[in-house]
Amino acid sequence: MTIKEAQKTVDQWIQTTGVRYFNELTNMALLTEEVGEVARLIARKYGEQSFKDSEEEIDLGNEFADVLFVLICLANQTGVDLTEALEKNLEKKNNRDATRHHNNPKLK
Repeated sequence: MTIKEAQKTVDQWIQTTGVRYFNELTNMALLTEEVGEVARLIARKYGEQSFKDSEEEIDLGNEFADVLFVLICLANQTGVDLTEALEKNLEKKNNRDATRHHNNPKLK
């Protein structure tokens, strides 16, 4: 699935199953919540925290998908074409960082 197809699929789901988009502020709060869930899982799975006895290990891919879903909702609501935005962002990074990381002694 392309990013454009994902934006269309999410929009179709929202218009049918989801009834309507939550407002942008609500979705921003939900995005923050979902990113927090990813951070919590990574802290337990890859960091120094451990899972509680009452917790079962959570699927990281599913948590990333939750973040992506809400991000796509916000992009759809605000008229952002994520394919175009990512292409422009990568172009910016390529121009700005063409040699920066290669010349960074911390990365050697």
